Amino acid sequence: MPAGKILILTDGKAGHENQSRAFARALGRETVMVPVKFKSPLHKALSYLLDHLGIHTLSLFTPIEAIAPKLETRNSKPETRNQKLETRNPAPAYAAVIGTGSGTFYAAKTLARAAGVKCGVVLYPRGYKISTFDCILAPAFDRPPKAPNVVEIPANLVANDDAFYKSGTKAFLERHPSAKDAEAVAVIIGGPNKCSTMTADWMRRELEKIFGTYKPETQNSKPETRNQKLEFWVTTSRRTPPAVEAVVDTFPFDYKLIYSRDHFNPIPGFVSLAKTLYVTAESTGMLSEACTFGTAEVRVMDNLNPGPHKFRRFAETCAAMGAEKFDLSQPIAAARSLLAIDA
Repeated sequence: MPAGKILILTDGKAGHENQSRAFARALGRETVMVPVKFKSPLHKALSYLLDHLGIHTLSLFTPIEAIAPKLETRNSKPETRNQKLETRNPAPAYAAVIGTGSGTFYAAKTLARAAGVKCGVVLYPRGYKISTFDCILAPAFDRPPKAPNVVEIPANLVANDDAFYKSGTKAFLERHPSAKDAEAVAVIIGGPNKCSTMTADWMRRELEKIFGTYKPETQNSKPETRNQKLEFWVTTSRRTPPAVEAVVDTFPFDYKLIYSRDHFNPIPGFVSLAKTLYVTAESTGMLSEACTFGTAEVRVMDNLNPGPHKFRRFAETCAAMGAEKFDLSQPIAAARSLLAIDA
């Protein structure tokens, strides 16, 4: 692997961390991950003003002590340094600093300047001075403006690779050996959030439609009475409401993972082996994964709230993909060039 690790700043949100990891992995670099946190909402609000004034200081954040032995700060002005970052030892050369989410954007730019390296962020950093980020990976559903440093990507980045799917598929087949020869219809169920709802009645209707489409005469039959070439698989998630899980549990799936009872992850097997993959529309991360990896035809289960919001734009894009997959090779190549990172 090329020399020079990437410094990832995390706001503690798993979805943001995963996208930063995916970015670094696509760039072919090892990572050092460090948490950052504004001292208060007021300090975060102040960061927008200071960024436009060209002032970059780590005094807005709680002490980032983990970076102290790692980061060279000789390029920053004394009055703008966080004293916790002073170092007496030579620092390793970071290839770049990256972050995902509004809690990391200002810190990523500030630390990159201090280290004398370039800064890359994932998601569009609205409110900050866009031109002074070296690279911005912005999802198309955010409708980012055109700019030399903005690289549009069709979906969220996913931190998985071929080894992840190979290992996960093997584990899934150990649990469900018949999946190897099945023509499977798989269902991935998330849960309600700010852009969506999920009720027991809605789930029942959706599952009735799925079973009715592929095998109408077996909707209420036991798994062992079906044609064994056709299987139905399902997994719920940590966000799935108990009432929805109870409905899922009443349907005759050949493979069923109820998250409240079992935390095994069957999704690598679903993505790798299923012929058709249904995903609830609010699950942008899972839709991104399903539309980037594997060969399954992706279908979207629409549980989104009304309105032309960005989640609906993304779900509609995924629904239109069918069995096609997103190609991220060109956006990653453009990002690599902007960050001056060799392959």
